[in-house]
Amino acid sequence: MSDRAILHVDMDAFYASVEVLDDPSLRGKPVMVGGTPEGRGVVAAASYEARTFGVHSAMPAAQAVKRCPHGVFLRPRMERYLEISKEIFTVFRDFTPLVEPLSVDEAFLDVTGCRRLFGSAEDIGRAIKDRIGRDVGLTASVGLAPNKFLAKLASDLEKPDGFVVIEEGEVRERLAVLPVGKLWGVGKVTERELNRRGIITVGDLLAAPRQDLVDRFGDHAAHLLQLAVGHDERPVVPVHEAKSVGNEITFASDIADAEELRGIVDHLAEKVAWRLRRHGLCGRTIVLKARYPDFTTHTRSHTLPHPTQSTTEIRSAARELLTERLGRRGRALRLLGVTASHFEHEGGGQGELFTDAEVARDQDLDRVMDRVNEKFGKMLRRGGPLRRNDR
Repeated sequence: MSDRAILHVDMDAFYASVEVLDDPSLRGKPVMVGGTPEGRGVVAAASYEARTFGVHSAMPAAQAVKRCPHGVFLRPRMERYLEISKEIFTVFRDFTPLVEPLSVDEAFLDVTGCRRLFGSAEDIGRAIKDRIGRDVGLTASVGLAPNKFLAKLASDLEKPDGFVVIEEGEVRERLAVLPVGKLWGVGKVTERELNRRGIITVGDLLAAPRQDLVDRFGDHAAHLLQLAVGHDERPVVPVHEAKSVGNEITFASDIADAEELRGIVDHLAEKVAWRLRRHGLCGRTIVLKARYPDFTTHTRSHTLPHPTQSTTEIRSAARELLTERLGRRGRALRLLGVTASHFEHEGGGQGELFTDAEVARDQDLDRVMDRVNEKFGKMLRRGGPLRRNDR
């Protein structure tokens, strides 16, 4: 193993597993957490028993019940999931302060400097996995590798309850046989395009003429080729040291409809604002990221006169940036992202753009929505255009 030792710990079917933990009678049954078959909504998490029927996260609940009519459908209990998440992250931080959360149920851990205290990186990874099983009662899949990309890849190879180590000397051999879709940044659309060109595995990608890849995928080709040989120099960044908070989405098919794109930007802005409030941060700069079907990527930013964590302000800034982008280029998009940066800790207020009454009303609404969403699983959104999948 190289000097760096990075773990990726990913809880197995987290929401569904917590439900089974609290109600052992559900063990062995296909459990789905999220929307109900009678109404709108999607599956947020599916137990591995449910997955054998083809049920997966983000699938409409109405479709899931057709595939698994005898399954158990449960509404999310976010307060309980967050409670368990805190226990899991306490275990992580007992071994290293370098913990980068990706969500409530997965994180990167840099254990490079902890080996003198706790033994080898593999010993640390197994100790964390065992502690979670013993103290929390859940299973986790763990990947250990020299960098974040490889660690995340490793954790997914033997789910559930897996433990996979990718050593420095075996990186190219391990990667070469994997489907090219395993590389970060290769979504379904890109994978189909690569497959159409005869590029099925990562090894095929490395064997392809580089200029052909650049001609088709532009700057994105260099990124994919770096990952294909296992290169990833990004550090593990704890939340309190993060330089930005953002969310982005790659579309299953390109979207040109301006109203639909605004609805997506609204949704991303809401998620960013919620994450800022959760971590007690306020951002001064809002960045919009847009990627086109030819993989060219552009960003535009707007610096506010004051730091904010307000959904209204972040959404307004993101909408303006999108309008500028759509005005300049009327093409379809394949990815949108919204990011906040230049942080200050909360307390900066919303400045003179709003009256005191408007500020108080907006803050109250944010707090109410945060409480409801954390309790019931992100069910409420601010008013705005619906996305195609929401209809």
